Amino acid sequence: QVQLVESGGGLVQPGGSLRLSCAASGSISSINFMGWYRQAPGKQRELVALIPSRGSTNYADSVKGRFTISRDNAKNTMYLQMNSLKPEDTATYYCNMHLRISGWAYPEDYWGQGTQVTVSS
Repeated sequence: QVQLVESGGGLVQPGGSLRLSCAASGSISSINFMGWYRQAPGKQRELVALIPSRGSTNYADSVKGRFTISRDNAKNTMYLQMNSLKPEDTATYYCNMHLRISGWAYPEDYWGQGTQVTVSS
């Protein structure tokens, strides 16, 4: 019923920029938290950035000052602007939304399929 579709990943040189997008579709009543996570080979999935429906954004220390998370509630879409990319940013990036489907009493977590970001010269 609900689908999260990511786009914007790719190969970029160190110091470059990429912008990820995550669009949710379906019968969505409300979206609380939206977040970006990433997982590098052999490592656990980690939180990159979080944006609530109200209040302040939250970032992993490793991306503070370089990444910016934002959301467009009218489009049920979230973005991650990534600047000054480093090789250690290489990972599969996943979007996550804590949302409530129309007619359902409680919100649930939904995940995108993942998009690969590779930072290499």
